[in-house]
Amino acid sequence: MVSIHLSIRTSFALITCAAAIATTAHARTPADARGIAETATSPAQTSPAQSPFLGEWELDLTRMPGNYGPPPRKVTYSFRDIGEGQWRTTIEIVAPDASVRKVSIRYRRDGQPAQSQGDNVDGDSAALLSPASDVLVMSIAKDGHLGSVRTYSISANGEEMTESAASVDQNGAPFVRVFHFRRVRSS
Repeated sequence: MVSIHLSIRTSFALITCAAAIATTAHARTPADARGIAETATSPAQTSPAQSPFLGEWELDLTRMPGNYGPPPRKVTYSFRDIGEGQWRTTIEIVAPDASVRKVSIRYRRDGQPAQSQGDNVDGDSAALLSPASDVLVMSIAKDGHLGSVRTYSISANGEEMTESAASVDQNGAPFVRVFHFRRVRSS
């Protein structure tokens, strides 16, 4: 006997895909089928007002990865709905020496690239996609090359955001580090 356990997120994704397949089966033309499937499965169709990401988050410095090095003094993420299906995310990092790095990016959560403004040490553009209302995936590039991939998820109670950051070290070895943020303010 095989037992399968699915998370709520996985179950939702499977139901959404099944609904899209069932709906597109009733389309009159291939163009109708594509349009119906895109509407049924598009993350951009999720109401921004319902997103648990919106608001401000602060890095929990007591839970830093052991292999990170000297921790920053403070890191904040701000997610804002700026209308017309677009968001603006602003990240502010206060280093141990009190210097401040700030980067901001305006984007749609559709996986398409967007240019960032401000500090570009880690990247000059990113593509973001929200496959579920409580998940955000960000691919960061610099000078046309992949810099890192970050996955953000929101806890069930909406008070913690977890960032899983995947990249390679100076020797080319892959790694994933996990960072924990607490909600400071809701939008």
